[in-house]
Amino acid sequence: MQLKRKQDVAPDHEGTINAVPTSDHSHRRPKRGQCICLSLTLAIFAIGLIILILALTVFKFKKPVTTVNSVVLNDVNATVNLVPLRVSLNISLDITITVRNPNKVGITYQNSSAALRYKGRDIGNVPIPAGKIGSDDSKKMNLTLTIFADRLLTDIDVYGDVISGNFPVSTHTKITGKVRILNLFNIHVVSTSTCDLEIDVLNQKIAKQNCHYKNKA
Repeated sequence: MQLKRKQDVAPDHEGTINAVPTSDHSHRRPKRGQCICLSLTLAIFAIGLIILILALTVFKFKKPVTTVNSVVLNDVNATVNLVPLRVSLNISLDITITVRNPNKVGITYQNSSAALRYKGRDIGNVPIPAGKIGSDDSKKMNLTLTIFADRLLTDIDVYGDVISGNFPVSTHTKITGKVRILNLFNIHVVSTSTCDLEIDVLNQKIAKQNCHYKNKA
């Protein structure tokens, strides 16, 4: 019987046998990092796309609408003295307005005001305190505007209008606020309403009324 002779493995000069590693972990780590970065990028893109779709559909901004429900002449008293030439005028108006918020988020509005005007000049005003209007909600405001007679003493046109019996005035309401969409975007809004009135001084009533509105963001 012949016995196979084992082949001796000669050690190197340091007495150890060198082996070439066969593992590829060093090549897998960069690929794993690239996959993680790609996944994060896709997730961020998907979230951004969802937010954009919501902002353009469900939470799409709509301008608030201010409507004048009624204008009631509460008091009117006008007299003209020829000697000395002097006009005494007292007009008080009760105005009811409604501000409607058609958005899916609330509107916060700042301190605003309503004014009574005569030929473009403020002759009376009332403040509107700051507040909030909820989503898909409306808020009614009752305002009383009274003429400040001292602001008309130097206006010569007042005498002619009072003597004619028809006194033209206008009411102007301005509400400034902001809407926050998805807690990310602030949109500033301004809603105004103007009513041109002609007051019949002799019969103490509103002879003509024409209201128009303007909203901007």
